[in-house]
Amino acid sequence: MVALLMSTLIACSDGVQLDSSGGGTSAGGTGEAGSSDSGDDGGSGSGVVAGSGALPDLAPHATGFTGDHFSGAGQCSACHDDLQDASGNDISMGRDWSGSMMANAARDPYWIAKVAAETKRNPQLQDTLGDTCSRCHAPMANDTARKNGLAISLASGGLLDEVNPLFDHAMDGVSCTLCHQIDNDALLGTPEGNSGNFSVLEKDNPSERPAYGPYSDPNGVLMQSQVRFNPVFGAHMSTSDVCASCHDLETPSGGHQNDMATGFFPEQMVFSEWKNSVYAQEGVDQQTCQTCHMPVVPGEVSLASRGGGIPREGVSRHTFLGANTVMQSMLMTYADELGITVPAARFEESIERNRAFLQQAADVDISDSVIRDGMLETRLVIRNRTGHKLPSGFPSRRVHVHFVVSDAAGTVVFESGALNSDGSVAGVSADTDSSQYELHHDIIDSPDQVQVYEAIMGDSADQVTHTLMQAARYLKDNRLLPDGFDKASAPDNISTVGAASMDSSFQQGGDTVTYQVALPASGEYTVFAELVYQPLAYGHIQDLFEDVELPAVDQFKTLFDASELKAEVIASDTLQLR
Repeated sequence: MVALLMSTLIACSDGVQLDSSGGGTSAGGTGEAGSSDSGDDGGSGSGVVAGSGALPDLAPHATGFTGDHFSGAGQCSACHDDLQDASGNDISMGRDWSGSMMANAARDPYWIAKVAAETKRNPQLQDTLGDTCSRCHAPMANDTARKNGLAISLASGGLLDEVNPLFDHAMDGVSCTLCHQIDNDALLGTPEGNSGNFSVLEKDNPSERPAYGPYSDPNGVLMQSQVRFNPVFGAHMSTSDVCASCHDLETPSGGHQNDMATGFFPEQMVFSEWKNSVYAQEGVDQQTCQTCHMPVVPGEVSLASRGGGIPREGVSRHTFLGANTVMQSMLMTYADELGITVPAARFEESIERNRAFLQQAADVDISDSVIRDGMLETRLVIRNRTGHKLPSGFPSRRVHVHFVVSDAAGTVVFESGALNSDGSVAGVSADTDSSQYELHHDIIDSPDQVQVYEAIMGDSADQVTHTLMQAARYLKDNRLLPDGFDKASAPDNISTVGAASMDSSFQQGGDTVTYQVALPASGEYTVFAELVYQPLAYGHIQDLFEDVELPAVDQFKTLFDASELKAEVIASDTLQLR
C-alpha cells in the first residue's frame, strides 16, 4: 500500500490546489434559540454533495520498531502476550490493546477527516492543529519530534506519511512505551498537566528509560537486556491522573472571527467530570478510570510469558473498554485500506466486550404509566451508571431516547426518536439542518420532539458550529450527569448548559422525562423505551461532509455511508397496560 495522501490536510485557500486523487472504488421540535426543524426527515438540508466513493489507502507500519525514546508495541508483545488467567482465558496485553481505539488512534478515519476539514477552515492554525492533534493521537511521534527539534506536521510528508522517519512511531497510536513512561511530575493530574502536557523523561542511556508499573518489586533483568527499558514502581499508573493527560483536553479556539487562536475551549473534560462525581471520593468505594476501562483479572496471573516472574494479583486487562463500536467496525471492515494488520477476530472480540460494557452504562425504567381520559402519561427514568457524563468525550457523540406506544395489534400510535438506516433520527432538528439543534425536553407530547443528550458547540456569535477551532462555548450541554455531580456548583468548563440547567428532574445520576400521548381508543397498549448511543451524530457528520472535496473527508464519507452499524442500544424497558 502507499501512504495516505497527506495533502488532504493542507489548507484549501486561494492559490492552493488540493490533491484530489484517492484510490479505491465505491462501496457497496422546536426548541431553544436556533433549534427549529427544517427539511425532510432523515436528510440534510445543508446541500452536501455526494462523494466520489474513494477508499483510504494507508500504509501499514512496523509494530516492532525501536527508537531512542520509544519502542513499538511489538517489542512489548513478545513477552506480554500469550498470557492466561486461572481459567485459561487469553488475557494477552498486546492482543487486547491491538483491537482498541487506543491502538488505532492515528488510523481513525474520522479523526483524519476532521483534521483535514479543520485545517481547511482554519488555515492560519495549521501548525497548531498538527501539534495539538498529534500530541494525543500520535504521541510517540509528537514527543520524539519535540525532543529532537523536528517539525511536527500532519501535512504532506508529516507524521502520518510513510516517508516520514517517525511514521512507525505515529501509527502505533497510544502505545505501551508512551503510557508507561509518563512521569509522575508535579503537573500530572492538574489543569496545567492535562491537554497533552504529559512529561516523558529523556535518558542518555536507553536502558535507564523507565517502564512504570504498579508493583513495588519488579524483576527487570530480561526487559533491560531485551528492550532496554527498566521496570520501576510508579503508583501513579493506577490513578486517573495518567488518563487525564489526554482526556481533559482544552483546545485552541479561533472563535467566530477565525483570525487567530484567541483562547481555549473545553473539547472534552472526562477527568474533571469524574473529579466532580462520587466515584472520585477517596475511600473503599473510589473507582478510577482503570477500574472500569481496564478491569482487574481475578486471582494471580503472570505478567510475562517469557523470563519467569512472580505471579501477581490485581493485574489489569489492557482492553481499554470504550463505546465506539461503530468506528471499530469500520476499522475491521476496511483494515486493508486503513493499513491495519490486526486480525479481524481481535476487533470482533473487542467490539463484543465494548458492547457489553456500554450496556452497563445506563438504565431506563418506565416508572409510572397511566391511562386517564384517553391520555397516556408515562414517566421515564434514566440513570447514568458511568463515572462521568454520558455521553462523554469529543462532542460528536449523543445519546437519545427512542419511545414507542403501540396498540394490541402492534400498530404504532406514537413514536419519538426512530433511528433511520443512514444514522439520522426522525424529528431531531440537527439531522435536517446541521446549523440547528434539538432542545432539552422535560415533557414530550409530539413525535417531532426527541430527548437527545449531547453537547452542542457554539461560536462567539452564539451560532451552532461543528468546527472545533471556531468553538467559543457550549450552547447546550444536557449530557447525563454521574452520581455526586452537582450541576449548581460545577465549574464552568463542565457545567450543564441550556434548559437542562433549570430542569428540576435533571440532576446528578440521571433524568426523568414525561411523555403525554393522546390515544385513539380504549384498549391494551404497550409502552417501549430504549436509550441509543451514537459516537457520530448525523448532523455533525453532515457538516463535516460539506468538505467532501477533501480526499480524507471523501474517503471517510465512503466508509460511513457503507457501514451498517450506526448506533448501539444501551438499555431498554417495556410495559403493557390498559
